[in-house]
Amino acid sequence: MNVKRFTGAVAALLAFAAAAGAQAQGTHTVLTIHADQPVHSVSPTLYGLMTEEINHAYEGGLYAELVSNESFHADWSGVRDWYLVQNGNSSASMDVDTTTGPSAAITHSLKLTVTRADAGDRAGVLNTGYWGMAVRPQTTYQGSLWAKADSPAMSALRISLVSNQTGTRLATATVSGLTTAWQKLSFTLRTGQIEASSANTLHVTVAHAGTVWLSEASLFPPTYDNRANGNRVDLMKMLGAMHPAFLRLPGGNYLEGNSIKERFNWQKTIGPRVDRPGHESPWGYWSSDHFGLLEFLDWCEDLHMQPVLAVYAGYSLNGEHVTPGPNLEPYVQSALDEIEYVTGGTDTKWGAVRAEDGHPAPFQLKYVEVGNEDEFDHSGSYNDRFGQFFKGIKAKYPDLQLIATAPVTSARPDVIDDHFYVRAAKFFDDATHYDKTDRSGPKIFVGEWATREGTPTPNFDAALGDAAWMTGLERNSDIVIMASYAPLLTNVNPGAMQWAPDLIGYDALHSYGSPSYYAQAMFSNHIGNEVPASSVEGAGARFFYSITGNATDKRLYLKLVNASSDAQPLEVKFDGASLTGTGELITLSAKSTQATNSIEEPRNIVPVEKPLHGVANTWRHEMPAYSIQVVEVDLR
Repeated sequence: MNVKRFTGAVAALLAFAAAAGAQAQGTHTVLTIHADQPVHSVSPTLYGLMTEEINHAYEGGLYAELVSNESFHADWSGVRDWYLVQNGNSSASMDVDTTTGPSAAITHSLKLTVTRADAGDRAGVLNTGYWGMAVRPQTTYQGSLWAKADSPAMSALRISLVSNQTGTRLATATVSGLTTAWQKLSFTLRTGQIEASSANTLHVTVAHAGTVWLSEASLFPPTYDNRANGNRVDLMKMLGAMHPAFLRLPGGNYLEGNSIKERFNWQKTIGPRVDRPGHESPWGYWSSDHFGLLEFLDWCEDLHMQPVLAVYAGYSLNGEHVTPGPNLEPYVQSALDEIEYVTGGTDTKWGAVRAEDGHPAPFQLKYVEVGNEDEFDHSGSYNDRFGQFFKGIKAKYPDLQLIATAPVTSARPDVIDDHFYVRAAKFFDDATHYDKTDRSGPKIFVGEWATREGTPTPNFDAALGDAAWMTGLERNSDIVIMASYAPLLTNVNPGAMQWAPDLIGYDALHSYGSPSYYAQAMFSNHIGNEVPASSVEGAGARFFYSITGNATDKRLYLKLVNASSDAQPLEVKFDGASLTGTGELITLSAKSTQATNSIEEPRNIVPVEKPLHGVANTWRHEMPAYSIQVVEVDLR
């Protein structure tokens, strides 16, 4: 998530400048659309998603797991998010035991030593979740944990969801059969007619003195499409409403890690959860890797997105890099194996592993990105590293489109990844950025971009900047084939966020879309497959537009942005179009650039839709101050 930009070469499309002229906002603006003169097609993959493990985007976010620190890692204060339960006269202590764990990957565990407990006065541990644990009425929760005891006399564990405020057990299950050997124990919790709340904890208790070891605790609410090890329903619905065409995974700095050792090592993120050791993420907290490569791919499948797979290319954030040549070859081979895991049939080595992991059918893959933000590798090694990856991948997968993250000369990339993090004023000034791009060069993926105003999520000035920028992406969607806002997600609790602003905010129980989220959804949900010729006269400096059309659906889509505090009178001339007179107007607006949405006021700024009638070939319209509009016009 580093601020930067790549500049393009000089080319055409000056006629489609979004901010033509320097006249004062509020003057009469004439927009002429030549509907029968298509200039170029629109990329079918223009709008998509970029995400990484930042701001607790997965753990404590999209990933529906309710238990935090499932593998019982400790810090200076103790075992993070786990605390002793000592009811009545019971007595117990807990610590991390580094001598025993349930697998070769998880070699430590929580050791619970109970010196006194009985059926009336139980002892054990509780988990606080990710800034709370959301519990809803009439809901079934599926859980599991790995456990063993020093004696069969320990017999059983009681698992309960408990209200923090009342101490009431909201749901309870008893897990029997505890032995002296590690085993996975599963349970089900079902709540009754209770009030939805996040002020709850998960309790694991015993009624007998002795020692119990615990590991890999888990509790899931119902997930999107009821997928095992799946995602939060509310967040998936919000993402699905954007109709994204792709997902860039595993995303950004999370791919690189702070060091080579802490990179996203895909082979350690697949298979049963108990076989995933986890690693330190670059944003200062532990990643269990329970949301791993297959979970990313399942996410793509659930939302009908195509994966854009980023492979580790031998550079990490602390400056470590792998020298091109023999030292880099194992990383090239790892990328080839990863591609085979994604796309290979069950007759291939890694395709067979994917089938064992529960997904026999291969995933479709078109784009592979080599590294992330490699211009920050001051060793200058990316040119040759990219060339080595390009040669190795193209030799086995010649049809894959390879994306470079910095300018290279060792091979001609199919696509280059540009990143932009700026203020709204900069996007207003630069909305014509790609109008001048050389059309003979590589295609462009704007893999990370955002207007950086507002916290924890964007304010309306940011939404205006984003919308202005998107008009430029649409006008140039012959060369800009993909674009994705970043970061996508943030847990809004204090201590959860490392970067602001972020498109969607949430806590344990609630979620909301920012004004920029609604701008994104408006643009991605109302787009044609070609860009018709157009021109504008008399536009103010903060008026922006783009036009797309679909001859098959007989529809034109006008994207209009008024970033001024004055209303914008507009005259639209539809040339070469036969109109039905009907359409739809969608408006996102605010009274102030600082207005926004929040957990407390999630729908302060939302799109307002209304039907249009009497739309003629010359149509007069006035845009409100500080507004983003989509106009759908029906054609005969």
